[in-house]
Amino acid sequence: MIIPVIIAPDKRLQRASQAVVEITEDTEQLLDDLYETMIAHDGIGISACQVGVMQQVCVIQIDEEDEVIEMINPRLLKGSGVNLDLEACLSLPYVYGTVERFDQVLVEYFDRQGNLMELEADDYLARCVQHELDHLAGHLFTEKIIEQIALENVDQWMEEHTHD
Repeated sequence: MIIPVIIAPDKRLQRASQAVVEITEDTEQLLDDLYETMIAHDGIGISACQVGVMQQVCVIQIDEEDEVIEMINPRLLKGSGVNLDLEACLSLPYVYGTVERFDQVLVEYFDRQGNLMELEADDYLARCVQHELDHLAGHLFTEKIIEQIALENVDQWMEEHTHD
């Protein structure tokens, strides 16, 4: 089921989400709904708080041929390297800006079966993971923007920074 995405400045986006104590059928349904909602809004990541569910649950899929990453209670274990890139957010339509983040991350989380998993991510996937972890902590990417990029300049910025 597609769920309406909460738009900033809704205060729920600034509250830390609660850890999932037990993975239930409701948790599994939430993962499915998050995926459907993300795809319907042409997103690459979405956290439960963005649909008003204050639980540490998020879903990521960079490209349609990539596997869907479902994370419950994710925790950043390690980050290294730094890069600057453009970010956007489903909860902040038409807001774009450059953000500095780790280039590589190691994250621990539970999958929908309750298995403890680790994900080593780099480049854009690492950026997306950090963006979603920020959501779960009650932070928006706009808190970290170095330079805001106007909508009409996004394509030009992307073209100029393709090889960075």
